[in-house]
Parts: sequence; C-alpha cells; structure tokens
Amino acid sequence: MKNIVIAGNVTRDAVLRDAGSDKVLGFSVAVNDGFGQDRKSIFFDCNIWGKRASTLEPMLAKGQKVTVCGDLSTREHNGKTYLTIRVNDVTLQGSRQNAGDDGGERQEQRQEYGQQAAADDLEDEVPF
Repeated sequence: MKNIVIAGNVTRDAVLRDAGSDKVLGFSVAVNDGFGQDRKSIFFDCNIWGKRASTLEPMLAKGQKVTVCGDLSTREHNGKTYLTIRVNDVTLQGSRQNAGDDGGERQEQRQEYGQQAAADDLEDEVPF
C-alpha cells in the first residue's frame, strides 16, 4: 500500500455519483510546492466511497482547506498521468477563503453535517 497525507485546497465542488450499489464522492485538491518563482501546484484527484461520501459532499466546496489521507495511485487519460487518492480520512481545516460566495447556505450545511460526519464515522462496523 502507498499511503499519502496531503494538505491543500479543494479546487472544485465535490461531485457525488452512484457506482452501482455504492456512492462515490470525487473532488480535487491542490497542494503548493516550492517557494517564490519555483512555486507550483500539484493536483490530486480524490475519491471517497461509501456512506461518508453522502455526508461529506456538502462540506467539500471549492476553496475549502483539507487534509486528506489515503492510498496513492495513478491513472492515464489521453497520454497524461493523473495522481489519484482513494481517501481513508478527510479533515476540514478552517473555513473556505470565499465563504461569502455561496450566500451562507453551504456554510451552514457544512457546519450541520460536520457533527453528523463525525457520528457516522463512529458507526462504522469494526471487522473483529
């Protein structure tokens, strides 16, 4: 397994999709690398599977600072290689930089679902 921990900003609102009998939440995280003129961003495509996907969807909006932990892999598309993470854990870091852009409604949803997401994580079955 290739575990990775990254901290950065969500680059677009998360998209919830049906994947057969399960849900998957897709979002992208930009991580700054380097300083000054050598500064660049590295982009990671992230996916969360299961019931946490539905719970976290309203909280992962563009600009939200997050820390993501999961399994690192790559995918190829049209000759380009993309870094992907199958997410095991997401931590919300503060508030969005542009929190006023959504009229406050998404901000309230994130606060409301934040407590629900923590409770849902505790309800996961332990395999032993």
